Amino acid sequence: MARLRILYFGVPLGAEVLRQAGFDPVVSVLAPLDMAGRRRVRRRSEGLVLGDPAVDPAVRRLLAGTRPDALFSFFYPRRIEADVLALAPRGAFGTHPSLLPRWRGPDPYYWALREGDAETGVTLHRLEPTYDTGPIVARASVSITETDDAWSLAKKLDRPALRLLGDAAERLSRGEALEGEPQPEPTSPWARRPTDDDLAIDWQQPADAILRAVRAAAPEPGATAAFGERWIEVLDAEPCDDAPPTGLRPAEAWRTADGWAVRCGEGALRILEARDAEGDVDLDELFASVRD
Repeated sequence: MARLRILYFGVPLGAEVLRQAGFDPVVSVLAPLDMAGRRRVRRRSEGLVLGDPAVDPAVRRLLAGTRPDALFSFFYPRRIEADVLALAPRGAFGTHPSLLPRWRGPDPYYWALREGDAETGVTLHRLEPTYDTGPIVARASVSITETDDAWSLAKKLDRPALRLLGDAAERLSRGEALEGEPQPEPTSPWARRPTDDDLAIDWQQPADAILRAVRAAAPEPGATAAFGERWIEVLDAEPCDDAPPTGLRPAEAWRTADGWAVRCGEGALRILEARDAEGDVDLDELFASVRD
């Protein structure tokens, strides 16, 4: 069978993995992000490496003449217009870092962690003009551990997502038609970007719910909390089994043998790492100033 002509949209890593698997895209449209690997893709790829067609009309006109068989997207942060998707007669495919239809939307890592999901995964689906709604071609699941944060979960999903991408290219090259199965109705709300209110820690909540919120927001943008007049972002914490001093209220801290802990609505959390606008926070200095 003739070489599969792939039009690729996404971060450099996806283009490089396809190239190494023998499916060098005829055209790569790299995500408008400052990410490692852009120069390597430009140097090694035999195909064209272009800018964003949504911004540059010349790119859009050029794409129309490349005659791709299929379009692949890997972490491309913008909507790919319907007329571009239609350029690929064998289909347009993307990977989404959740088990669709759960957590459709731009920030599935945050909400999977925040809501305490025991597992998540990655879904290869056909791209449609509406986000994350196309038929499901393949999925891969991973467990969410008690120590995962948004960064570790994202890294955990990279490898299965790239594997699904490569498998799809291989199957298309053998002549398979990857039609996929229609998605059922979603079991979760739209996975929107967290707001400032979402990121603000409510110390009246149980400790386990606050810990999920901290890990969902780590390391960026961070869960926020005010102690006295000082705002910080809590980046890491752990359950604290020590009994708080008598009379301590939620949001008040005390010094344990293993560090500073904060009383919650139920239970307590030991703060392990925090930062403010100046950088890392010295917890001894922070809580000593609040107590004085």
